[in-house]
Amino acid sequence: MTDCAPVSARAAALQPSATLAVSGKAKRLKAAGKDVISFAAGEPDFRTPEHICEAAIRAIRDGRHGYPPTPGTPGLREAVCEKFARDNDLAYTPDQVLVSPGAKYSLYLAVQSLVDPGDEVLVPTPAWVSYVPMVALAGGKAVPVPTREEDAFTLDAQAVAGAVTDRTKLLLLNSPTNPTGAVIDPPAVRALAEVLEAKGLWCVSDEIYEMLVYDGAEHLSVAAVSDYAREHTVVVNGASKCYAMTGWRIGYAAGPKEVAQAMGRIQSQSTSGACAIAQAAAEAALRGPQACVADMVRAFDERRRVIVQGLNALEGVECVSPRGAFYAFPNVSALLGADLKGGRVDNDIAFCEQAIDQALIAPVPGTPFGAPGYVRMSYATDRAQIEEGLARLKDFVTG
Repeated sequence: MTDCAPVSARAAALQPSATLAVSGKAKRLKAAGKDVISFAAGEPDFRTPEHICEAAIRAIRDGRHGYPPTPGTPGLREAVCEKFARDNDLAYTPDQVLVSPGAKYSLYLAVQSLVDPGDEVLVPTPAWVSYVPMVALAGGKAVPVPTREEDAFTLDAQAVAGAVTDRTKLLLLNSPTNPTGAVIDPPAVRALAEVLEAKGLWCVSDEIYEMLVYDGAEHLSVAAVSDYAREHTVVVNGASKCYAMTGWRIGYAAGPKEVAQAMGRIQSQSTSGACAIAQAAAEAALRGPQACVADMVRAFDERRRVIVQGLNALEGVECVSPRGAFYAFPNVSALLGADLKGGRVDNDIAFCEQAIDQALIAPVPGTPFGAPGYVRMSYATDRAQIEEGLARLKDFVTG
């Protein structure tokens, strides 16, 4: 009898998340007493607003300790429908909504429910590190649709149309965008909706950063553009970024009933429903006062200006000003092949490894996002840490 490989080929081919890997290393160094400044995690440094925490405490005291319904509690699903109507001009019913343990899992379920082996999925790049692996796990083929720094990384509808083949099933859309902070303006979103309809495509629209926009940028959900787009789009969102609820693990998706139910079937056989206590908190977040979101956006905007100005002041570094999310995405290609503090760096991965080892700062390399020569730096940390991190970066790149 021959020995069987202990791990499936699917699992063996999968790489761990680059953002979580860098964040994990930074946390380990901090635990060891190192004064590391992490620019890795997409995690607001704010406390979850008090009225949201109080809702969770009430849920605990009221005995909401059992398994929740797999698609989500009735109250939260109704609150999600209210949110989509209020913020996005989208009319959904609760049976079109699925609540999951995190928006990341909502995206995974959407891809698993729509993509068959051999289907092509258009992924605008640079792209969040988990999109391509999600497509691969469904047996699909991710097809990059590049965006350009000189265009502020905005997505061109004609580039999307030009990438379509007879195997293309869907467009995986993200705006505001991780890692670049690009925002697709309403006219461009409408043009994308026209391409979807003309080419007969589906869309999974990741809108987790929708509230985090600056400089007058406006978010428009592609599902709100036309009947076709609404009937062929799964909109994914969650509580983590806008309400500082990353650890509560609440995401949600809305779309055609058939797709929402398919996603729910997969969830029922994998994770079951999201935590009942966290769902009570998320319901309070969506239905409660929204001033906390506006306060966080103002703070992020101030930090954005500080980090972009600081990066562009460094010789060999260029950074487009992001109009959304909370990431700067500087181009460091001019520094590659040079001797920096600690030695020569030949690529962005080595740049980040050396930055954390020599300067105790933790950016994320651009290669896992499909953008060699760039690094991602989250400004979801306080201004003092950003300024100190920039000072360390200056010392690092000037030797």
